[in-house]
Amino acid sequence: MNHDESRDLYDRALSVLPGGVNSSVRATQPYPFFVEKGDGGHVIDADGNRYIDFVMGYGPLLLGHDLPEPVQAAVQQRASEGPMYGAPTEVEVELAEFVTRHVPGVEMIRFVNSGTEATVSAVRLARGYTGRDKIVVMESGYHGAQESTLVEGEGAHTHPSSPGIPESFADHTLTIPFNDQQAARDIFEDHGEDIAAVLTEPILGNYGIVHPVEGFHETLRDLCDDYGSLLIFDEVITGFRVGGLQCAQGKFGIDPDITTFGKIVGGGFPVGAIGGKSEIIEQFTPAGEVFQSGTFSGHPVTMAAGLETLRYAAENDVYDHADGLAERLRTGVADILEDRAPEYTVVGTDSMFKVIFTRDGQFGANHCEGGCRQRPDCERYDHCPKDGGDVMDAETERWERLFWPAMKEQGVFLTPNQYESQFVSAAHTDEDIETALEAYKEAL
Repeated sequence: MNHDESRDLYDRALSVLPGGVNSSVRATQPYPFFVEKGDGGHVIDADGNRYIDFVMGYGPLLLGHDLPEPVQAAVQQRASEGPMYGAPTEVEVELAEFVTRHVPGVEMIRFVNSGTEATVSAVRLARGYTGRDKIVVMESGYHGAQESTLVEGEGAHTHPSSPGIPESFADHTLTIPFNDQQAARDIFEDHGEDIAAVLTEPILGNYGIVHPVEGFHETLRDLCDDYGSLLIFDEVITGFRVGGLQCAQGKFGIDPDITTFGKIVGGGFPVGAIGGKSEIIEQFTPAGEVFQSGTFSGHPVTMAAGLETLRYAAENDVYDHADGLAERLRTGVADILEDRAPEYTVVGTDSMFKVIFTRDGQFGANHCEGGCRQRPDCERYDHCPKDGGDVMDAETERWERLFWPAMKEQGVFLTPNQYESQFVSAAHTDEDIETALEAYKEAL
């Protein structure tokens, strides 16, 4: 493939953008390719190279790059009527009604502008509602670029994971490993009266798509109930992708107090949202005293895109199609790994997928069809990643330096590191899956 135009654009970008990008995950070696446009389940770069796109904007593009006519028409209509107003519109009420009607744990919702803004606001809300300061997060979990969760360490021994964050923020953040029920009990035994909330993704989505083991979320729910803390589900990634319109909380049968959204709920436009039980969400100003506001919150173009995307998904076979293709892809990759790399692990569910280059494995044991589900009776159970640390111990450098470039050269666009989720959309086809599997055979 020729990448001259992308190289020239990167050279220009380095002069005006830090690292040449506007989001650190877009940086690749030796330089990223620059996308000119999307086309269904594909992207085309500045040099005219065409790729099967499994990044899908890091998750928002449930329908792919070609918006169906109802979605496109709604976006165009709203944009033609004026950019925004600084006043409420009917469409934001309609999207709120749709979400509250379908997501079990959401009775009321506040729209914001990003997943990070949603989690920042959710943490502030939990602290304001409970009158407590401490929050519990998962080690290696990700909740956006916010001070309260950019921490490292174990238990109460945490420190900021980035320069620019005062140590005092980490003093109020406790960590436990994802899937460690005993660690959850211990942290509550030591700090329960001070814990405002537990903030967790239902499935780790930024560290290799790690499924919860049986009983983990139920343990968190029970501990929060026992100690008067709130359970916050970060469904920025899983919302309206895992579990369909009921989201991951519906799939797992867990009732969180607060849920954060992003990505799909805005139909591919900038968005975030904080939903939950009415008595809690009503603590936001102006109904309550926890300050939350934003100039672009409830933006009419975003609200229209999100509403029509979800309506389209509800009325068509979007989830059956995308989830079915992803299942075929995960199963096909697992078959390839049996011969090429039996120690590696296929992960994912619904329309999410990834291969983790795990170093240890039960050679000769069958891979789970369709992705690791943390089944105790599985022969590979002890070797599958249980938390973010297990994923960090995998062959991340091999994934990034050898595997990702090899897939790119075969026309398959994957997330450029081992941690980020990958996605199948309604715009992908059977042919795309077969082409991708051939690429996996070659690259592995």
